[in-house]
Amino acid sequence: MIQKPGRQPETAAVRRLLMAAAVITGVLGATSSAAAQLVKPPVTPAIITPPAGNSAFLFGRAVGTQGYVCLPTSAGASWTVNGSRPEATLFIKLFGQDVQITTHFLSPNTNPNQSAPNPLPFGSPTWQSSLDSSRVWAQALYSSPAGADPSCPNAGSIPCLLLQSIGSEPGPSGGRILTQTTFVQRLNTNGGTAPATGCAGAADVGKQTLVPYTADYYFFRGNH
Repeated sequence: MIQKPGRQPETAAVRRLLMAAAVITGVLGATSSAAAQLVKPPVTPAIITPPAGNSAFLFGRAVGTQGYVCLPTSAGASWTVNGSRPEATLFIKLFGQDVQITTHFLSPNTNPNQSAPNPLPFGSPTWQSSLDSSRVWAQALYSSPAGADPSCPNAGSIPCLLLQSIGSEPGPSGGRILTQTTFVQRLNTNGGTAPATGCAGAADVGKQTLVPYTADYYFFRGNH
């Protein structure tokens, strides 16, 4: 076949650019009413279900670690959640590939809202968009034990949660994908619980460990 001048065969780089454009379009489109209807969280126990008047608009599958530190107790020592060490990356599936949309970590809340505690903790669970750098801070309201419900089926894992937004911030270019968040659900957790060994007495105090986990995160916004 004779190729017309000025036209080149499609390359892997072009395909990657097209895929990136599709990701951005799809995720940004999730903020529209029509696209948000496609985000359907499972039925959950009432205690971790967002109040009426809120609808899911964004979903991400998280892969990360939960940190623990060995601290002294009256019985010797035990693993305690290390608040400074939750780290995860949230993905969506696109054409069978995992594409990063959000990062999850702990950071100071620099723009608290009316639901924020006073005084603020030194750091709060944070989600930051990988597309426009907008972020939301949240605090856990209620939990449901893993294995107690089909939405949180993996017994022995970290609990499923309902978190409420306590602040948000646009990205440096004005992006607002996550600023509309009112509640976040952590569901379908797998792993992440403290080790059964390694923290038994004074000799172990100060040890730290990172435990892998996965979870589904659903982001909710108020209905308008």
